[in-house]
Amino acid sequence: MAGGHRRRTACAAARRTVRDGPRPHHHEPRTRPASGGSGVAGAARMTNHEGRPEVQASMLTMVGLSHRNAPLAIRERFAIAADELPAVREAVVDQFGAGAIVATCNRLELYVPGNHAPNALADFLADAAAVGPSLGERYLLPRRDEEAVSHLYAVAAGIDSMVVGESEILGQVRGAFSATVAAGADNALLSRLFHTAIRLGRRARSETAIGHGALSISSIAAQQARALVPDLARASVLVIGAGEAGRLAAAALVDHGVGSITVSNRTASRAEALAEELGGRTVPYESVGAALAAADVVIAATDAPEPVLNAGRVASALVRREGGPMLIVDIGVPRAAEPAVAAVPGVTYRDIDDLQEVASRHAQARADEVAKVEALIQAETASFLEWWEQLRIVPMISALTERAEYMRRTELDRTLRRFDATPEQRDQLDAMTRALVRRILHDPIATLRQHGDREVYLDAVRELFRLDDEASPDGDGAA
Repeated sequence: MAGGHRRRTACAAARRTVRDGPRPHHHEPRTRPASGGSGVAGAARMTNHEGRPEVQASMLTMVGLSHRNAPLAIRERFAIAADELPAVREAVVDQFGAGAIVATCNRLELYVPGNHAPNALADFLADAAAVGPSLGERYLLPRRDEEAVSHLYAVAAGIDSMVVGESEILGQVRGAFSATVAAGADNALLSRLFHTAIRLGRRARSETAIGHGALSISSIAAQQARALVPDLARASVLVIGAGEAGRLAAAALVDHGVGSITVSNRTASRAEALAEELGGRTVPYESVGAALAAADVVIAATDAPEPVLNAGRVASALVRREGGPMLIVDIGVPRAAEPAVAAVPGVTYRDIDDLQEVASRHAQARADEVAKVEALIQAETASFLEWWEQLRIVPMISALTERAEYMRRTELDRTLRRFDATPEQRDQLDAMTRALVRRILHDPIATLRQHGDREVYLDAVRELFRLDDEASPDGDGAA
């Protein structure tokens, strides 16, 4: 098609990614993927110049694009069909151990626990979408840790959407995590991250007015029809695509009093269900060309791999209409119509980015509510980071106390073998040594809990107490 933005080889690309790995870049060294198949994904373990273990601070690496940084022509090249996403999620498990993909019409994002080179994630998504790595490097923006967490919270709350406050995104985030769990690609960090994001999304809508009277791309599409078609009550509407976006747009048009609704969808049963809900009729998907001739308004909301509407088909329909104008509102990503359709005489064409002007005015009117939501996000992000830091130091505190207890019992047993102590004396010595160990460890553990976010403290405790040694915990007692 014109523009060359169609592709449908994501499944094969995902398999290729698993087999060969993403393409390396010379400007950024690769790190070994952190374990993420089970438990909490820790920071990736590496080795410093002296050969000692070194812990990298990153808990989460993310890359993604959206309407904010990528035009429609780029977003549709990165679009991955819903039926191909399961294979891509399986590839995430093979490549990274764990990871979550959020894919909507306006965004594609990958969240991976642990410390990873962002270009490794970008290469993965570029391969999955069957686009060149240069596009991935240019448009898949990286975020880490706090920035990645707060970004997902903003997405779930609806303030990063093209239409600020829209409600569909919260369900899409919930669905993305459900699919992640189904693929076995989740772990404790991702579970906490997405559950808190979903909770934050609900709070944003219940504790602020961000969602009051909110629009959506589908409702804006219906508004465009109402504004551009003089007599909507006499108009005939053809809805191509019976998914959520098509359903919402069609329902909004019915609310505006449209004359008649015809629905077409690749899966006939879905078209029939929507037509019955709206009091319309259906037309077979392969007969869309014939149905165009009777349509004053076309709402195209498909995720089809190839364009449904081309210039020849639309021009032919206009001839049969004897010159009557046609409005086409294309809210699909990838677009359902070839770009040349916009140049057909008698056609008024709007794609999803053309609707952004209305969405921007809507966002300006919600600036005060956005600020309230941002305050919720800031607090929730701080809470998540505190949880992570506390969780991150728990294994070290456990290792420290276990090592001290091993040494206490070993030395106590050695001492008691030299004396004929009574049971009461043994109990007293046991209690005394326990108390001594607790007193000695109290300040180091308190400092770790207070400053666990500083790598210098973690490294110092690890080095001083040899917590990475594989030998017996007491060694030979020498330092």
